Amino acid sequence: MIRQTGFLLAVLMGVVPMSAVADYSSHPSAAALADRVSARGVDRSWIDAVLAEATKQDSILKAIARPAEKSKPWSAYQDIFLTDRRTQEGVAFWQSNRAALDRVSAETGVPAEIIVAIIGVETYYGRITGSYRVVDALSTLAFDYPRRSKFFTKELEIFLELAYRGELPVGELKGSYAGAMGLGQFMPSSYQAYAKDFEGDGVIDIWTNPQDAIMSVANYFVAHGWRPGEDVITAASFTGDASLFDAGLKPKMSIAEVAQQGLVPLQEVTGNALVTPIKFEGKQGDEYWVGLHNFYVITRYNHSAMYAMAVHQLSGALRARML
Repeated sequence: MIRQTGFLLAVLMGVVPMSAVADYSSHPSAAALADRVSARGVDRSWIDAVLAEATKQDSILKAIARPAEKSKPWSAYQDIFLTDRRTQEGVAFWQSNRAALDRVSAETGVPAEIIVAIIGVETYYGRITGSYRVVDALSTLAFDYPRRSKFFTKELEIFLELAYRGELPVGELKGSYAGAMGLGQFMPSSYQAYAKDFEGDGVIDIWTNPQDAIMSVANYFVAHGWRPGEDVITAASFTGDASLFDAGLKPKMSIAEVAQQGLVPLQEVTGNALVTPIKFEGKQGDEYWVGLHNFYVITRYNHSAMYAMAVHQLSGALRARML
């Protein structure tokens, strides 16, 4: 386990500069949160010390109000994630971690290129993992972002419990403005549920150990129903009512049903699988697609069709370079 005693000592000894501290321990919602976490065996004074040291970050509140994937069309999204440089660096990451990727892919059925593409989209293969302290991000959003306070309060509770039990260095770990951590950007609940130890050494380090990150990303996909050997998405032609594309991400329609409404796959889709209609604003105009089960699984990592498409297309570029 990774230890976090240095942070607690800094708090207790007054080493942490208090001018930058919001003292969330006195927030009206803090007592109830501390009660819930202490009921799981976490020391109450430790919880109060951590919350007292957590810092409100106004830049986080601004950032979360305008997530890029909701404000950019697919054509702009492609320019960010589907670049030659990101592909080249993905190939380098794959080559450096080939043994781990081969083993994990063989054990889980999740293709190596999908695992690498996730890490590539999330953190540029570990190069950009976030600059905010996780405790600051989660506290800011739990206590000062009412719109999603319930979600981030739960994540903060889990983070505190994990840290206290010695798994996370609470005052040292950095992540995204939303509190996502490591090469694969796991929220605390995802870390708790899906993070796995590759080497079997008792330490799950998704921040500096690519092997643990690779194993954890693959385990996430397995847990969400990845089907080995199946396709992800297929291009289609379309001559129907655009309302067809309001069906959401989860596959609910048969191939025959979407075809009757004008969405016809350009290649054969085998079996009786359910699908979902997908439309993107592409560089050459609207693009039409039929999303399959594994496409939906990718959206469980990030609930965005553009995200899933970026992962899928980056994975294809990576595989082509590795052949």
